[in-house]
Amino acid sequence: MLHWRKSSRSGSQPQNCVECALLAPGPDAVVGVRDSTDPLGPRLALTPEAWRALLVWIKGGSAGP
Repeated sequence: MLHWRKSSRSGSQPQNCVECALLAPGPDAVVGVRDSTDPLGPRLALTPEAWRALLVWIKGGSAGP
């Protein structure tokens, strides 16, 4: 069973959240990202490097409001 994690910064606004989980561990690791309000909906599958780059981009303010 996957352990999906939601940001602690989401607070009381669950409609604005994404969740992440390690879909595949090891040398070919894959990080999953999904909409917390639609857990059965589409998911992104990212390499750990792409996941880190996405977080840096978001934290840098490039993602908008």
